[in-house]
Amino acid sequence: MPGPRLVPTPTAPRKPRLPLPVPQRPTEALYAAAADLLAGLPRAAPQFLLSEEDARGLVPGVAAWLERGARPDAVRAALTDDPPVPLRHPAKLLRHRLAALLPPPLPAAVPVVPLQNCDDCDRAFRSSAPGCCRECRDARAYADDRCLIGA
Repeated sequence: MPGPRLVPTPTAPRKPRLPLPVPQRPTEALYAAAADLLAGLPRAAPQFLLSEEDARGLVPGVAAWLERGARPDAVRAALTDDPPVPLRHPAKLLRHRLAALLPPPLPAAVPVVPLQNCDDCDRAFRSSAPGCCRECRDARAYADDRCLIGA
């Protein structure tokens, strides 16, 4: 009695392929870094030798990872670690991993309010414009109110 079939039949419906990610703000430098990473894959994992056409097609996916802050060594490891044996279609595996394992985008940068020195007491405080710290502003307002009351 044969065991259960582990491979789907050729007529079984397939899941739709995930689209290859692309960078939000592509630049020549980003694409060059992605191309260099793909060209260097065989040094780390010889079975990932790609044709020029395959590499060119995968560059946008690698660029999307780099744009999201992934370090080149992390991208290389995510793409080449634990490949199936034998690896028949390295470009297809890389395409799948680029789409399925895409890291989340970097969080939006929070603007940093610069430090200013208080005009009165020289204490540092955060403000987008120079002037007085809160304590000195409050003291000035209190003094102005006293002058108005006494007048």
